[in-house]
Amino acid sequence: MSHEFIIAPEMYLKTIYNLESRYGAARTGDIAKILNITPGSVTNTLEVLEEKGLVAREPYKGVKLTGEGLKIALSVFRRHRLAEMLLTQVMKLDWIQSHEEACKLEHAISESLANSIEKALNSPQNCPHGNPIPSQAGSMHPIKDQALSDLENGDSAVVSRVPDDNTELLRYLTTLGMLPGVKLEVEEKAPFKGPMLVKVGSSSYPLSLDIASGIYVSKS
Repeated sequence: MSHEFIIAPEMYLKTIYNLESRYGAARTGDIAKILNITPGSVTNTLEVLEEKGLVAREPYKGVKLTGEGLKIALSVFRRHRLAEMLLTQVMKLDWIQSHEEACKLEHAISESLANSIEKALNSPQNCPHGNPIPSQAGSMHPIKDQALSDLENGDSAVVSRVPDDNTELLRYLTTLGMLPGVKLEVEEKAPFKGPMLVKVGSSSYPLSLDIASGIYVSKS
């Protein structure tokens, strides 16, 4: 069976949520790239999701979650991020391993088990990557932060959260030491959507604007 046929609809909804949060809508090409499938397969699945009332598509703009689609996506994020916390706090896995294992567990954890995990962990507010954990009611506490890409030359800030939907990116950020709670400084921001030079500790690293737009920080 092709890899494309084993991707659960919930994965599409999670991906659409992340893209919509960053760009206002999710484009077919971006969904295909993240899920590593063909645009044609994405289009076919979006048609099914639209028929079920989970997404709404606008020509030339992209796709957005409906209220019901958002409810399902947040439920998946809740199970995923609670699983990550269980795996890091109890099983002592690192944030990459916990993410990979949570991707498998999120589809098997029931709502009642998720509630039990939350209670056992004393109701954590954020996952290991700094992202908020949805409540039982489907809401998330607000985070007053901004994208790293919005900072200017000389600005300093503390990393609040990083994308948790890309294992390779997590590995890369780990090598840079760019983790939640770490202080950084923008040394140079190239014009015309060019890359940024960001200092972490005593080292400086170039970051594309696309990666920087997915890293959120709180200005210090």
